[in-house]
Amino acid sequence: MNYRDFLQKIIYHCIDPLIKAMLKVGLTPNIVTFLGFAGNIVAAVFFIYAALHYQDASTMGWGGAIILFAGLFDMMDGRLARVGNLSSEFGALWDSTLDRYSELVSLFGIVLYFTEAGPEWFWMGIVTFAAMIGSVMVSYVRARAEGLQIECKVGLMQRPERVVVTALGAILTGITESAWPVAIAMLLIAILANITAFWRIWHCYKVLEKK
Repeated sequence: MNYRDFLQKIIYHCIDPLIKAMLKVGLTPNIVTFLGFAGNIVAAVFFIYAALHYQDASTMGWGGAIILFAGLFDMMDGRLARVGNLSSEFGALWDSTLDRYSELVSLFGIVLYFTEAGPEWFWMGIVTFAAMIGSVMVSYVRARAEGLQIECKVGLMQRPERVVVTALGAILTGITESAWPVAIAMLLIAILANITAFWRIWHCYKVLEKK
């Protein structure tokens, strides 16, 4: 069992009582997915506010905390679908689509934060844009691979890791009132997410060569 599976088991154990409560009140996985997306929009609003009021970096911390909280919904929708036998093909499409929107919206807020922080942070806005590209491409390559009947989950910077790194970077920026923590977080995602995307392409190449 790898570390991701181990952590997933612990989190599922913690959220299962909440999952049962959701089933009782009639919440569907699609609604839970949308709530997670809405949380990321709220986080982006906090980031944009921080961009417009750069002296108040604490707002970045609140945005990071909201991203972390919204990330739980990303786990709960899948768990709810499995426990409640509510899985559907549309649900899978809805989940993947809103996941991409969630990442792009929240990272867009961070791009604005850097572009408004002053000329010295301009390049970090470009780095964050590279992180956006890498994040989307990691998911795209996996989706395209699965369309070719190839399992493609390799790589270092998958969505859970990206959510945690983004959230922690923003939270630490809020605590320290320095842009460096979120800058380092974006640099990590920009590098590792794009490496992961090409890693997956190479993985698919090897699988197709064997066929």
